Amino acid sequence: MSQNEQQEKYGLFVSSAGKSVDFWYLNASMMRSLQEEREEIIAQGLWRKVTPYGNKGTCTSAQDQREMRNFAANDYLGLASHPAIAEAFVEGIRTYGHGATASRLICGTSPAHVALEDSIAELKASDRALLFSTGFAAAMGTIPALLQRGDFVILDKLSHACLIDAARLSGATLRVFPHSDCINLEKILHALRAQHGSEPRIMIVTESVFSMDGDLAPLEELVRLKEKYDALLLVDEAHGFGIFGEHGAGLAEQIGLQKRIDLQMGTLSKAAGLAGGFIASSSVVIDLLINRARSFIYSTAPPPALAHAACQALTIIRSEEGKKLRQQLQNNIAQFTLGTMHDKHCTPIIPWILGSNEQALSASATLNKAGFLVPAIRYPTVPRNTARLRISLSARHTQEEIAELKLLLADM
Repeated sequence: MSQNEQQEKYGLFVSSAGKSVDFWYLNASMMRSLQEEREEIIAQGLWRKVTPYGNKGTCTSAQDQREMRNFAANDYLGLASHPAIAEAFVEGIRTYGHGATASRLICGTSPAHVALEDSIAELKASDRALLFSTGFAAAMGTIPALLQRGDFVILDKLSHACLIDAARLSGATLRVFPHSDCINLEKILHALRAQHGSEPRIMIVTESVFSMDGDLAPLEELVRLKEKYDALLLVDEAHGFGIFGEHGAGLAEQIGLQKRIDLQMGTLSKAAGLAGGFIASSSVVIDLLINRARSFIYSTAPPPALAHAACQALTIIRSEEGKKLRQQLQNNIAQFTLGTMHDKHCTPIIPWILGSNEQALSASATLNKAGFLVPAIRYPTVPRNTARLRISLSARHTQEEIAELKLLLADM
């Protein structure tokens, strides 16, 4: 075999002494530059960095120790600093210790995990629920566990990154419909059933409250279509859980659709003020996830003390106190949106769209100097040319804070 043939087949370089060495090693300078990629991100105005802040309603800048009004967090009900949840966390540590020590299927399941799953299932009006370490892990475990090559997954175009990544990982054929466009969705469903018949599994995936625009999914129409075309429907209630519904279960509860949605996904890291993700569904689905969801099977269980504290958070969300917090949040939303382009907006996520990365970064910096933490959101989190401030309201915000922020924004 000639030298060129060896290079082509094995990636080797044959020296004049007849000894072969790795050809790729001699050409390492041709590898794509990490430094150049980093500089490209900076040049596009897309550079991010990790900044530590304090976390009790207001936040403290690590750079100059300034107290800032936090309009960035997803702590919609103010439960992240609720004393009863803090006490439950301490109680959980004393009762169960601070680590789960193993995955759920080895010896990591504690009574606290089971109690939390039972509470979630009851709140979501489902047979059972399954706890994951994060919402991202819930998506990454669930969709690939239920779909495979030959199946189809149809996503709303503005679905969260975890849902998109999970769909790609599943091996199913991916289809995307324009945001909340059920006419286009039905065309896709009709074409798939006409071409492939009833055998392939089809899953429609959406959020209930979209995380960057704060608008609502057309759940009634999505349920109608999934039933008409014999599809599964997964609804991510990450930003609806705790906010909507008589008991705070989410948008599906508010409009009476919980029992008609196949998979209700949610998180404990937003309105519940803690961490963790979950899927609420039928017993057969939960059994399949326990046996197939890799992010569940191969992850150490969430700390049992965290699960114990989350039970307390759910108790508050379902209580009269939870109802009052939801009403206070709606009052704050109404105050902020009155007289703006977002008048009659009903969710705590307010997108203040500015367009360019530079404009969004400049506006965020201006607010920062005035003592307000409001992040600039840019591509790929949102589509290009829709860079924005993402204003996140909480029941903890005061009327004075909201009024001051509105005045600052009016000058931008």
